[in-house]
Amino acid sequence: MKVEVKKMDALKHEMKFEIPRERVSQAMDAVYLEIGKHAKVKGFRPGHVPRHILASTHGRLAQDETIKKIIPEAYHEALEEHQLNPIDMPEITDVDLKDGILTFKATLDIRPQVEINKYKGMEVIRKKSDVTDEEIQKTLEFFKKGRGEETVTIDDAFAKGMGFPSLEEFKTALKRQLAFDKDRNNRLDIENQIVENLLKNAKLIVPQSLVKRQLHYRLNDALQRLKNQGSKEEDLKTKEGELRKQLEPLVEREVKVYLILEEIAKLENITAADQNESLGGKVMEYLLKEASWKDA
Repeated sequence: MKVEVKKMDALKHEMKFEIPRERVSQAMDAVYLEIGKHAKVKGFRPGHVPRHILASTHGRLAQDETIKKIIPEAYHEALEEHQLNPIDMPEITDVDLKDGILTFKATLDIRPQVEINKYKGMEVIRKKSDVTDEEIQKTLEFFKKGRGEETVTIDDAFAKGMGFPSLEEFKTALKRQLAFDKDRNNRLDIENQIVENLLKNAKLIVPQSLVKRQLHYRLNDALQRLKNQGSKEEDLKTKEGELRKQLEPLVEREVKVYLILEEIAKLENITAADQNESLGGKVMEYLLKEASWKDA
C-alpha cells in the first residue's frame, strides 16, 4: 500500500492511503465467503450461493464490509511503519473505492511531549478542620429557619424535633458532620494546589482533537441535564453557544492535567490495578504523599 504522511502542525498529522487492487480483492473475497455462509437467497442453500449472485444481492454490503475491514488494518500498519503514537482515534475522511483501489485519509493528533520540571516536594497549605462553637450555632440557626420556626428556642425539645435525644447530642452530631465536610473541602483545596503547581511547572501542547471530543461529551451531558429539567429545544440552542464558551477552557485544562498526571505515572511506574481504578487518582495520592505540608 502507499501511505503519504504530512505534518500539519506540532501534533496534527494527515495520512493519505492508497490500497492496491490485490489487497482489496483478497479482503473482498474473505468478506463474500463470510456473507455466503449466512446469506438467504431463494433457490440456493446457505454456503452454496454463486459469487455473481451474491454480488447482485449483497454487493453494497460486501463493499462496505471490505472498507470497514481494510481501513483499521492499514491505519495501524502505517502507525507502526512511521512510528506515530496517536493520542486519540483518527478522523477518517475521503473514503473512495474505485476501480478496485481503495483510497482514504486519516487525520490524527500524536501524543505530545510533556516536560514536567518539579512534581515532588510541592508545598501545600493545609487549612484547619476545627469546628468552632460559632459555626455550630450558625448551623443550628440555619436548621431553625429551614423549619420556619423563627421564635422557637434551640433546646432539647428542638433537638428532639430534629430526631436527636438532646441538644448536646445534636451539637455533637453537627460537629462531627461539619468536621467531615471541612476535611473533604480541605482535601479538594490541597488537590487544587497540587494541580496549579503542576500546570505552572509543565510544558506541553494540548491535542485539540482530545479537547474537541471531551468538549462534545461535556456539552451533550450539560444540554441533556437542562432538557431533563424542562428546558425547551429553542432555549437549548440558544444556551449551547454560551455553554461551549464556558466549558472549552475548563475541558482544555482537564486534558492538560490528565496528560501531566499520565506522564508522572510513566516516570514513576505507577499503574492502575484494573479498569475500575483511576490512574489519575493513584498519581494524585503519590503527589500528596511526596508533598511538603504546612498548616495554615
